[in-house]
Amino acid sequence: MKIVVLGASGQLGSCLKKVSAERSLTDILFPSEAQANILDKDLLDKLFAEQKPQYVVNCAAYTAVDKAEDDVDICRKVNRDGAAYIAEICKKHQATLVHISTDFVFKGDIPKLLSENDTAAPENIYGLTKLEGEAAIAEILPEHFTLRTSWLYSEFGNNFVKTMLRLGREREQLGVIVDQVGSPTYAIDLANAILDIIESGNESYGIYHYSNEGVTSWYDFAKAIFDLSKTTVKLNPVKTSEYVTRAVRPSYSVMDKSKIKNTFNISIPYWRDSLATCVDRLLAEAS
Repeated sequence: MKIVVLGASGQLGSCLKKVSAERSLTDILFPSEAQANILDKDLLDKLFAEQKPQYVVNCAAYTAVDKAEDDVDICRKVNRDGAAYIAEICKKHQATLVHISTDFVFKGDIPKLLSENDTAAPENIYGLTKLEGEAAIAEILPEHFTLRTSWLYSEFGNNFVKTMLRLGREREQLGVIVDQVGSPTYAIDLANAILDIIESGNESYGIYHYSNEGVTSWYDFAKAIFDLSKTTVKLNPVKTSEYVTRAVRPSYSVMDKSKIKNTFNISIPYWRDSLATCVDRLLAEAS
């Protein structure tokens, strides 16, 4: 079984590289963007013809949520057109696609668990283009798994946990949003789930939700980061109305993970337990 990971240099791609090494997987490739630019169909076609992967994991995306509001064309080109190109090449070479999407496809204004069957109604360009990418893949390639995730963090790349640890060292006090609620996701856990799905051989294709278990606000997420890292900083709760951003974000974005747990017999860790693991690793790297 050969696996090709697209967007290999990003946060989730880096986590997949780490996890695959821990699981002693040798037939998994992590091509650079120069080797596998998702907007270059000929380049992808050549790569797939040479490598003949059975599975392709697409971690590549335009994820600058606020910037996307003013950069619509390139955001759509990556998140919609790039996803479509990958699906077309997968279909040509008979490969199964695992595509990563987002909770931002939902409006997130009702305090209820979001299921895969709930109506998607994104309120920002990032979420809209990711939803368009989901639709393009579904139309082109039946053999796909689309995994929606939320609040992704890890030891790699730029993310909320690393930003909070840095700001906690630099400042005496911080204001963090208190009225946006969701589920943090440790990208290492998501990487393991992706490989579990691939190794299962299960062909129950479609959309699935994956985030760590539990619910928290950005404020309480930050508080947990500082508690676990023993960082002394005054943390102030801030309302969304007091911290205006270019893109609108969901106020309640908690996904129901029943489908992925039942279909693939996957156990999902609690968010704070995974956060403790990540913070410990980041502190160890810094020491």
